[in-house]
Amino acid sequence: MAIPLRCRCGKLQGELDVSKVAARAVCYCKDCQAFARFLKAEDLVLDASGGTEVEAALPAAVRFTSGLEHLACMSLSPKGIYRWYASCCNTPIGNTPRNPKMPYVGLVRACLAATPAELDLRLGQGRMTANVGSAYGPAQATPLRSVLAVAGIGAMFVKARLSGEWRDNPFFDASGAPVRAPQVLTRAARAAITR
Repeated sequence: MAIPLRCRCGKLQGELDVSKVAARAVCYCKDCQAFARFLKAEDLVLDASGGTEVEAALPAAVRFTSGLEHLACMSLSPKGIYRWYASCCNTPIGNTPRNPKMPYVGLVRACLAATPAELDLRLGQGRMTANVGSAYGPAQATPLRSVLAVAGIGAMFVKARLSGEWRDNPFFDASGAPVRAPQVLTRAARAAITR
């Protein structure tokens, strides 16, 4: 069963195959916080301590069904990861490595059309935390969950590389180029949204 994926205004829609989600996390890094500020979506994305909930999945888990023309890409620096969003309403979608041979997408919770209870039921309640040193407020480290999550994500990578499933990636074309040209922020623009 799939979980609906949609932007706030509904122009970009798709679905997430839950069988291809390896882990759940809350990331408190300054870059995830800056991305939320770039989108002017802090209230939508960040929790009270500055964390962004992400679902770690294979890119093949994501299928866009309508509004693909609204998918946009940015990067906080020339070598930073790609951060995908719906340009129609600035809803974050997910984060991917620059290299599509690394089959990973961290889907931002804000784009999943499901209640927290539904997500817990379908994806499990356990979440690891990452980069708690950048949290605004209380954020508990989860060392055991983090080790288990990293192992699950690693196993997902290996399986996708061996099976060729890494090629099934809606964020990159067949030549390995991103499907949208990324907007790379200048140092000044990045500084303006980083605390």
